[in-house]
Amino acid sequence: MGQKSFKKNPIIGSRWLNERGFYLKRVAWAEKMAALRRRQMVRFLPEGDKAFFHRNGYVVKENFLSKDIFAQVQDEIATNAFAASEMRQGKTVTRFIGLPPSVLKDLPGLSRAVRDPYLQNAMRYVASYNADPIVFLHAVLWDLEKTRKDPQTDFHMDTFHATSKAWLFLRDVDVADGPFHYVPGSHRYTPERTAWEFEQSLNAVQHPDGMHAAGSFRASEEDILRMGYGKPVCFDVPANSLVIADTHGFHRRGIATRPGARVGLFADLRRSPYFPWSGLDPRSLPGVKGRQSEIYTGYLSFRSKLTGKPSHHREVGHVKIDAPPVL
Repeated sequence: MGQKSFKKNPIIGSRWLNERGFYLKRVAWAEKMAALRRRQMVRFLPEGDKAFFHRNGYVVKENFLSKDIFAQVQDEIATNAFAASEMRQGKTVTRFIGLPPSVLKDLPGLSRAVRDPYLQNAMRYVASYNADPIVFLHAVLWDLEKTRKDPQTDFHMDTFHATSKAWLFLRDVDVADGPFHYVPGSHRYTPERTAWEFEQSLNAVQHPDGMHAAGSFRASEEDILRMGYGKPVCFDVPANSLVIADTHGFHRRGIATRPGARVGLFADLRRSPYFPWSGLDPRSLPGVKGRQSEIYTGYLSFRSKLTGKPSHHREVGHVKIDAPPVL
């Protein structure tokens, strides 16, 4: 029900419908439902963090884990190899390591980090859904010798409605490491943003950028300023910093200028934008909750075998989190 692709769905991509406000009506309804769901979760965030989020579209917490838990997590990722999948986008390889209960049972530090009440509640509030997020141990690695562009380095919105992503950085992030960037306040609409998205909706199906045509609109910094927003924030932050953002707002991955890797926990939570209730999440049911990464990886493998087409996430065996890319 939250489909976003203009090129795959002839109704969503219809210029005739969008000229008559179909896209903007979808956006407006999604905004109303997100506000309604968040009112059902007012206790999920402290008042100060909630006010900061509503102004800016993100929350950030340095020194997030206690020293003991953080040290335990560092030891666990340094001494273990994990079953991983990788996705290459231009010069960047993103490594995903699922953390279902079968993995976490032997990793008490990572288990406590993944299940941290603040992380879990903040993810839910930002996404406007009391639902189980998918969580990975995660590394962003880059090959500076590659010339193909990483599409995630363009400012973009993930979709047309509220959704949350989180990064708990387990190492210091320098500007040279291509940190996450976010445009404060861009999770909220301005009249100029509404007009810009209306124009995009008319021709998105024919846009040469495939991700833009799929509903993840790309925007230049000049576009963003014309929409009434300010300069982006660069999250070059110390290790043990948590960042949670509504990635309906404009964001991008920075461009790395030195060899290395960004290592951390990554969480994602997105559900249908049209329901008025915040709970009743099937993926939070016993037997499913906490296993989304395992189920998702299995689904991608099955689909690849069924179609004969390689998955965009390819399983690469057991690797250390910061080992060189396999793909």
